[in-house]
Amino acid sequence: MSAPLGPVMVDIEGLELTDADCELLRHPLVGGLIFFARNYRDRAQLQGLIADIRAVRPEILVAVDQEGGRVQRFRCEFTRLPSMQVLAAKASEEQLQDVGWLLATELLAVGVDFSFAPVLDADDQHSRVIGDRSFCADPKRLELFARPFMRGMHEAGMATTGKHFPGHGHVLEDSHVELPEDKRSLEQVMESDALPFVDCIASSQLDAIMPAHIRFVNIDSQPVGFSRYWLQDILRGRLGFGGVIFSDDLSMEGAGAAGGYGGRVRAALEAGCDMGVICNNRDGALEALAALQDYIPQRESSERLKAMRGRPLITSWSELEKSARWHRARGWLASIMH
Repeated sequence: MSAPLGPVMVDIEGLELTDADCELLRHPLVGGLIFFARNYRDRAQLQGLIADIRAVRPEILVAVDQEGGRVQRFRCEFTRLPSMQVLAAKASEEQLQDVGWLLATELLAVGVDFSFAPVLDADDQHSRVIGDRSFCADPKRLELFARPFMRGMHEAGMATTGKHFPGHGHVLEDSHVELPEDKRSLEQVMESDALPFVDCIASSQLDAIMPAHIRFVNIDSQPVGFSRYWLQDILRGRLGFGGVIFSDDLSMEGAGAAGGYGGRVRAALEAGCDMGVICNNRDGALEALAALQDYIPQRESSERLKAMRGRPLITSWSELEKSARWHRARGWLASIMH
């Protein structure tokens, strides 16, 4: 049986691996790597970087935020994707499925395991951080757009990640810079913002979920990503979710309620997250790993995480360029992007 996959996701500094990056990636508690725009110049460079990463840690999960719209880390030489709100307004169900397939296939073809997508927050641009990243404003209708999109991702061989449970679209504040608070009751939340998550779990479309850094003050004292009540009682228990739970970025100000980086990662894992994600702060990542020096990775979490590994049907860009579906989807996207 293979060794457990570590419970911490980190990032690297630039376009190539440094000695410090390699040392970090060899840490046995590091199980994932997330890319940003600073790590990308072109496809050839990215594929070389991923090959170097896999030479250091063959089993590591490689991820990126490639949603479309303003959150698309790889742009040059990848298909430019519209925001999900623009896509939902113009696409048929078949086109939604094709775009989910295209997004996933392009990433898998260069060696990325998964994108943290799609956003399942319902929002009409009320929230400072969600806005047009959302498919639509109506949580009762959102699954109609998200389900075919995720079906396309699955067809390509990519696991899906819904974010930010139980919904970020109702709060104005951006959890990157402050901790939003929501005063609604549990049933008010479950009958509105949480509905897309409930629906997508019920339809077996979600492989992973990322909870929001939001404190629902009349439900639990802890922000969702640090709350056993939200993650164990509601998500695992009431909703029956059996997939991966990723923390949202523990470097965000909304995560500061749990203290320093050691406290944050421990609180996330103890609440029920399978992997703590730490971005854009190398010192914070090292602090978190030091705080987990006595942590024994949970076999059940590790097995869930391994299921996030990409299973591409198209394994190279040259093969992708022969795909009629890829050309059809690119042509349609070009027509709505202009």
